[in-house]
Amino acid sequence: MDSNEHEPAERAAPSPPRAPGIAGLSTPYRVVTALALGVVAVAACTHLAFVFLHVAPTNTVSRQHAKTIDSWIYPEFEQNWKLFAPNPLQQNIAVEARADVRGEDGDLVTTPWRDLSAEDGEAIRHSLLPSHTRQNELRRAWDFFTGSHDEDNKPNGERGQLSEEYLRRIAVNRLAPGLGEGTILRIQLRSATTAVPAPKWSAETTDTQTYYRELPWWTL
Repeated sequence: MDSNEHEPAERAAPSPPRAPGIAGLSTPYRVVTALALGVVAVAACTHLAFVFLHVAPTNTVSRQHAKTIDSWIYPEFEQNWKLFAPNPLQQNIAVEARADVRGEDGDLVTTPWRDLSAEDGEAIRHSLLPSHTRQNELRRAWDFFTGSHDEDNKPNGERGQLSEEYLRRIAVNRLAPGLGEGTILRIQLRSATTAVPAPKWSAETTDTQTYYRELPWWTL
């Protein structure tokens, strides 16, 4: 009997260790990965450039490309410094609306006040991908209105009329779906402002009463 029959078969040579990272991929996958990383790098650099031009002092480049920069920044990447302001916002401002509605039977009904801000908050609460528009559309419209009107709700410039139309359109779009076949004849808006109470460890006293600012009725 051949003595070689009792010897174990030679083991196959172990394959060389796989190189870590991208180098370990096949050539087609390396090309695809490199292209994807290049696209991500270009997109990131472009985004940072737009943000820099948006927050930087006005210059020749930002003026020349203002529309392009604004179209990229708003509304998703809006920048502001309220968190770091010397006097950050310390009030909760809710925008409410109601309407005079003509029903199918001809009766005129005034709806109760609806807290549109609370509805926006409820729509984004616990959402993993909250809508930036839902968070800011109504708030910015109200800021636009108050910034272009005096304390008597009279416009102080050409932007005043534009802000009224914008705010009215938002309110109608929010109210109309819940009114069935009724016809909205006019609407009214108001703000409910409540100060944020001081923390328990502070000796500061805060007036937490809610104050309302009612706008006049707007006929549609």
